Amino acid sequence: MLRTARRATSAITGLGWGVLAVALLAWFAGALLGWIELLIIAAAGVVTLVLCALLTIGRTRLAVTIDVEPRRVVAGNPSAGRVRVTNASRVRLLPITLELPVGVTRAQFPLKRLRMGEVQEEIFSLATNRRGVVPVGPATTVRGDPFGLLRRTVPWTEVIELIVHPITVGLEPLGAGVLRDLEGQTTNETSTSDLAFHTLREYAPGDDRRYIHWRSSARASALSDQSTLLVRQFLDTRRSHLCAIVDGRPGAYLDEIDFETAISVAASVVRRALTDEVDTTVLAAQSVVEAGNVAVSMDAFSRAELGGDVLLSARAARAAQIAPDTTVALLVTGANTEFPELRRAANHFTPEVNVVAVRVDPTGPVGLTGLDRLTVLTLPQLSGLRAVLAGISQ
Repeated sequence: MLRTARRATSAITGLGWGVLAVALLAWFAGALLGWIELLIIAAAGVVTLVLCALLTIGRTRLAVTIDVEPRRVVAGNPSAGRVRVTNASRVRLLPITLELPVGVTRAQFPLKRLRMGEVQEEIFSLATNRRGVVPVGPATTVRGDPFGLLRRTVPWTEVIELIVHPITVGLEPLGAGVLRDLEGQTTNETSTSDLAFHTLREYAPGDDRRYIHWRSSARASALSDQSTLLVRQFLDTRRSHLCAIVDGRPGAYLDEIDFETAISVAASVVRRALTDEVDTTVLAAQSVVEAGNVAVSMDAFSRAELGGDVLLSARAARAAQIAPDTTVALLVTGANTEFPELRRAANHFTPEVNVVAVRVDPTGPVGLTGLDRLTVLTLPQLSGLRAVLAGISQ
C-alpha cells in the first residue's frame, strides 16, 4: 500500500505540489471565512490536478536498445550513438517523449504513433573533446501534462559508458634514455639457476647436479689433491616493471590543463611500455590498475579526476606496496611540487629502482636534472616528451 502511494506521489512535480498546497489552503481558508472565491480556487486546482493525472495514466510496452560505437575513443575522435525503439504492445503507441541522459546533458526524442512492432531509430553524436567517461542512459519515457504539474518516467535501459582516452604521443622503445633498465635487471640476491652468472662455489647437499662445473671441479681437485665439486652461482634477474604515478592534488598544478598534460604524459609512457610487453602498474590520481592491458590501463587514465589532498609521496608508498617488483617508477606532477616532495616519494622504492619524475611546467623550458637515482624532468607541453625522455634538452 505504501509502495503504491509512493509511486503515485512520485509523479507530482514541485509545481504540482505547489498547486496542491494552494488548493488545500484556499479550501481551508474559504471554509473558515466563508469566501466562495477561495473555494472556487481550491476546486479549480483540484480539477486541474485530476485532469493532468489522466494524461499520465496508461501503460507503455516498448523494447528500447542503446548502442554506442565505438565505446572507447581518443579525445577528439568521433563517436556516435543510436537509440532503437520498438512498440511491443498490440495497440498503437500514443505520442510520448523518450529522454536520454548523455553526460551532463539530456537529449529528447519525440516518438511517433508507432504501430505494433514498428521501429523508430534515432542517431545522436557524442562529445569527445576531452578525456573522461561519458555515461549514456538510462533511456526513459516521459508522460506528463502541458503545465508540468505531473511527470511520470519509466526507465527502459541501463547506463552504458563511452570512455574517452587521453591524447598520447608516440615514443621510441623504452630500453634506453632516461627510462632505462626496462629490459630487466639483476638483483643482489643469489640463486642456483638463472641467466646472470655470478661465481662458482663448492657443492652443497641438495644442489642441482646439472649446474656442476666439471672442468673447474677437476682443476680444483687436482690442485687440492681432494675431490672437490664446484657449482655455478647466479644472480637473480627480474622482469621489467614500470609503475606510473600521477599526482592528483589540485595544488600541485598551475591549472587544470597541466593535470591533463600530466595524464597524457603518463599514458604515453604506459602505452609504449605495454607495446614493449613490459609489466605496468598505474596509479592515476584515484584510479588504480595492476597488470592491465592497453585498453584497461587507458581506461584508468580516463577515469582519473583532479581532487583530494593525498601527497605524491603517499601515492608512491602505496605503489611500492602494490608493485614491489617495480624496476622503473615514473612520477608525474605539476610545477608546484617541490624537490623535497619528489625525493620523499622516490625514497619509498628500493635503491635499485630507477625513479624518474616529470614536472609539468608550461612557464619554464625543457630541463633535465639528475641526483643520485632520481632524475627530474621539466616539461612545458606534451609535444616535448619524446625529446626529454631521450635525455635531450631543448
